[in-house]
Amino acid sequence: MRVLITGITGMVGSHLAEYILTHHPDVEVHGLLRWRSPLDNIRSIYNDVSLHYAELRDLNSMIAMLEAVKPDRIFHLAAQSYVTTSFTSPADTLQTNVIGTTNLLDAIKILKLDPLIHICSSSEVYGQVTEDELPIRETNIFRPASPYAVSKVGEDMIAFQYFLSYGLKTIRTRMFTHTGPRRGDVFAESAFAKQIAEIEAGLIKNPVRVGNLDSIRTFSDVRDAVRGYWLLLEKCTPGEVYNIGGTQTMTIGEMLEMLKSMACCKIEHVVDEKLLRSSDVTLQIPDVSKFQNTTGWQAEIPVKKTLEDLLNYHRKRIARANMGDVK
Repeated sequence: MRVLITGITGMVGSHLAEYILTHHPDVEVHGLLRWRSPLDNIRSIYNDVSLHYAELRDLNSMIAMLEAVKPDRIFHLAAQSYVTTSFTSPADTLQTNVIGTTNLLDAIKILKLDPLIHICSSSEVYGQVTEDELPIRETNIFRPASPYAVSKVGEDMIAFQYFLSYGLKTIRTRMFTHTGPRRGDVFAESAFAKQIAEIEAGLIKNPVRVGNLDSIRTFSDVRDAVRGYWLLLEKCTPGEVYNIGGTQTMTIGEMLEMLKSMACCKIEHVVDEKLLRSSDVTLQIPDVSKFQNTTGWQAEIPVKKTLEDLLNYHRKRIARANMGDVK
């Protein structure tokens, strides 16, 4: 079996590649990346995967790459995934996430390939829900509150349309908040962890700068998420959409306090107005029963372990950088 992971150098893509190599060693793992993609996350598996340079926004490059790989399964994880950036670069976000996904699906159609295709949408498509809509089901209406969320609605719906119109075997997920080691430091929990590690190392001074701490999120670990993604293409039905998420719900402020309790010194924080969004999604609690009933998947890693590993990830990065400075 040949598996293609778009966005293999990201947090989720790299963990998924590691999961497949560890638990399914007979599977060929191929990864799509751009010429400027950082390779840090896949250094340990660089020689165990086949990497292909192509650009989602260039249909010709997608055709050439897919013709070379001819994958049996595709995990489409590549995206412009930072909500704040989508406000400053909305057209680029839409181009990457909607047109890029359309090019991927068009290339599959043009080449007459028949892979199972995981399309990674997002819980952000639901936007700001009301309390009577909790927990959020797959049938909830869309209220996208950012250009990123709009792009994920487009990606979600184009995948469904290509299933209906052309029979492409797309299966969509709407993943709720997931994090862990390698999380980009533009995301709240990773930004907090990085600042704490920098304060511990004496690189910056207190306080940690934060945004809205009242938002409610249900957290899951990226390593649980990728295990779920593998089960998705093993057991789920093309054309369907599935919520995936954890069971541990808390405010961003409570998550911050948990991280602060792990620090080696006293950590303070202050709200930075620049980190507040003009429109925000503050209530995300998923109903994942459809996915669990279909696959038997359960979130296993507690959020405390996830945050400890994320904090240690940043500590190790700082330590390595300091060793480099010494050299």
